[in-house]
Amino acid sequence: MVVTAYDPGSESCGWRRGRLLFWRKFVAEGPRQGERYTGRTAANTRPKPVRPGLVSWDTVRHPWMAPVRLILFWNLLPRPGTIAADTRVYPFGTRIYVPGWGWGVVEDRGSAIQGPAHIDLFFPSRRKALAWGSQRLTVKVVAP
Repeated sequence: MVVTAYDPGSESCGWRRGRLLFWRKFVAEGPRQGERYTGRTAANTRPKPVRPGLVSWDTVRHPWMAPVRLILFWNLLPRPGTIAADTRVYPFGTRIYVPGWGWGVVEDRGSAIQGPAHIDLFFPSRRKALAWGSQRLTVKVVAP
């Protein structure tokens, strides 16, 4: 399966800032062009990056994060990230495990995602999304 990355930036999500209302974001292209951009997914949720729990390989690779996860108690438990997929193949709520990224839930659909062989993973920054790039991986799919 081809696993690619997307971020909340304007190039990935297709929004532009308004000219007079520069603090507002508007959809730049497609059938919703000109409407206000809310940043929500197709399932009407905010996209979330995957968050490993306290007991994870991420804590072993980045030991300086252990005290932060202990102090901020909501970081103790892992949180699945947002995945964009073809919802005709993977309906909303489908859990997918991606090696090197973690567990995610299908909460979005993309216009370029067609068929069962392509998913997009949400990353919080453009830098992290570009570092992930496009990879061909074997994933584990759990139906909702």
